[in-house]
Amino acid sequence: MQTFKNSSSGAIILSIADRIVENRAYLSEIDGKIGDGDHGVNMAKGFSMAAERLKGQDSSLAGAFDLLGTLLMTEIGGSMGPLYGVMFTNFSESIASKDVIDAALFSQMLHAGLEAIQSIGSAKVGDKTLIDAFVPAVEAFDSATANGKSFVEALSALSDAAEKGRDSTINLIAKIGRASRLGDRSLGVLDAGATSCTIILTTLSIGIANRLQAA
Repeated sequence: MQTFKNSSSGAIILSIADRIVENRAYLSEIDGKIGDGDHGVNMAKGFSMAAERLKGQDSSLAGAFDLLGTLLMTEIGGSMGPLYGVMFTNFSESIASKDVIDAALFSQMLHAGLEAIQSIGSAKVGDKTLIDAFVPAVEAFDSATANGKSFVEALSALSDAAEKGRDSTINLIAKIGRASRLGDRSLGVLDAGATSCTIILTTLSIGIANRLQAA
């Protein structure tokens, strides 16, 4: 069985922050086509603040999730701060008491974050939101483990499904938020939330895969 240590994995958040900052302009460009155009700026602000506080610290993954989630909920504007904030804080709560994380616990963590987002929003798959990346990613991870795949193989399946879910939003009409006012004019554009969610999930998966050890 493959596992990784909670106590020494907080640096994964630094990698996610780097990827969000690298894609700041791209995320805002996408968002600007059907939204407010501030998604990349807001996300980069929150993740950069978290990275600054985590640098040089030997933080656990749970601790880093908690710090990031709190900052996103309290320090950045837009609709995504509360959504990602509650996701990360619930990620943290689900693993806070655990020293070692296996595939089953990681699945519980993913579900806790997803359910938290769904509890404060009404979006579902097909509405052109981050849910279009998040739900298939979680389902792919669970399907892989149920079929006997290893933790690292399930992480790869998660990443692939997130990317496909993100790409599916090009052909969707927005049904939630400001973009929903555009109707058919929202076709042909990636959803910024689904794009940032994919960056988060794929970078998280890479960071975990690099830390997996045989139990």
